[in-house]
Amino acid sequence: MIQNLWGQVETDKALHFLGGNLFGLAGAGIAKNATNGNRWWTFAGAVGGSALIGLGKEAIDAGQSNNSWDNEDVLATILGGVTVGITIDIFTDHKNNKKTPQGSLSSYGKKFLKNGQYTRLDNLINRQVPPSLLMLSLPSDLLE
Repeated sequence: MIQNLWGQVETDKALHFLGGNLFGLAGAGIAKNATNGNRWWTFAGAVGGSALIGLGKEAIDAGQSNNSWDNEDVLATILGGVTVGITIDIFTDHKNNKKTPQGSLSSYGKKFLKNGQYTRLDNLINRQVPPSLLMLSLPSDLLE
């Protein structure tokens, strides 16, 4: 009987770790896009995303009559986000993430100058990636 209970506890922590991985990945992706690849904010986004979901899940558990708050579950969830943050940092090529000098605007980018700085739209359009849902929702005159 005790072995079955121990197996369930370990499975629960593994699921919290996996949830921390997934929400950490989402948080890292949001932070990376919002900060144009800043490695420290990307890591903070991974940890923040996992912490947010871990604390939220335990708050829900604490409100249930047959359940309670578990600090170990929160720790397992946050550890999942930390793991994702470190993994992303290890596999990101930081040498190629340098910012483009201000004077080297393409003719395409000159359309989107605002107060002498790039706009987020310019950064989005000049990337060589498949169009995202955001790109597909932009008016066609901005994409020309």
